[in-house]
Amino acid sequence: MRRSAAAVFGLTLAGWLVGCAEEAPPEVELPSVVVTPVVARDLADRIEASGEIIARHDAYLAAEVAGRVTEIVRDEGSEVAAGEVILTIDPERRRLEVADARARLAQTRAAAAEAGREAERIQALFDRGVASKARLEQVQTELALAGSREDAARAQLGVAARALADAEVRAPFAGVLAERMVSLGEFLQPGKVLFQLVGMDPLDVEFHLPEADASRVARGQSVSVEVAPWPEEVFHATVRFVGPTIDPQTHTLLVRAELPNADRRMRPGLFAAVDLGVAQRQAVAMIPEEAVLQRADGDIAFRLGPERRVERLLIETGVHVDGLVEVSQGLAVGDRVIVRGHYALVDGAVVEPRTPDGKPAGSVAGAPPSPETATP
Repeated sequence: MRRSAAAVFGLTLAGWLVGCAEEAPPEVELPSVVVTPVVARDLADRIEASGEIIARHDAYLAAEVAGRVTEIVRDEGSEVAAGEVILTIDPERRRLEVADARARLAQTRAAAAEAGREAERIQALFDRGVASKARLEQVQTELALAGSREDAARAQLGVAARALADAEVRAPFAGVLAERMVSLGEFLQPGKVLFQLVGMDPLDVEFHLPEADASRVARGQSVSVEVAPWPEEVFHATVRFVGPTIDPQTHTLLVRAELPNADRRMRPGLFAAVDLGVAQRQAVAMIPEEAVLQRADGDIAFRLGPERRVERLLIETGVHVDGLVEVSQGLAVGDRVIVRGHYALVDGAVVEPRTPDGKPAGSVAGAPPSPETATP
């Protein structure tokens, strides 16, 4: 009986142990991911932009004196030189005003001369004790007033002469009269707009560059320009202005380039495609496009770290070339990033890294990449 009890106890213990072994939790399977290194490539960036051709000088000419339009010397559509008369506003009236101002100046000058002689005579009498102090002060005051009247008359002559000059409306710069707003015989008040004058040579090409290209443009740099009316022809302009600041709203840089237009083929308002040429950049960090995920907070990538743990990184991307994308911030050459199996990953997850052909890729971030993972 004792032997049978012992046998039963042994069988029971063995069964319990087997049952415990069957109920042990299975080993957790790590997610398998494909990793590849961040590589360095030399890039040749072609810097292009779109812009508009504008007139450097574009002004609305207005009347500076009141009067009647007596002559329209040059009409709209005419090309005028700088300083050329294009319209007159009753210049004969202004000539009469100048003549009157000259006569008044002559009168005040004569009166001032007479007051000067009288002051000298009274001064001599005062020195001999004949004239009183009060009389001397009186003639000296009259002399000062006569001088002031002469100065006022001289100033009035200057005003009249300026009005005569303004009666002939002249072009402040060379250009084309784009539009006329007045008619012959019309009476004008100062400030009335007369013509729109547009400078046609040279013109400006105005465009904006992304802030990343701000260091690649400078004054004096040559740029190529293409416009729709002449699609097969390339025009050349020279950068004359680079904005001192980056627009905080668009994060772009304003640039203007001077475009010669001696043949008058170009017109303000034309759309322009601008090519600033090629910029060489050395050792640019790049990763496969599949490694970049778009999330609410921006572009992200997962980097493989020590002990096979992944790190979620917010990155800034740049140009795309041959299936690779530039990483300007967030990663460095030699880091290893996950290109497949990363859509459901979270920061700090442990993974099983593999090469694209399924071989183990190692577990230490920064380790030399295998030939299979190197990107050309």
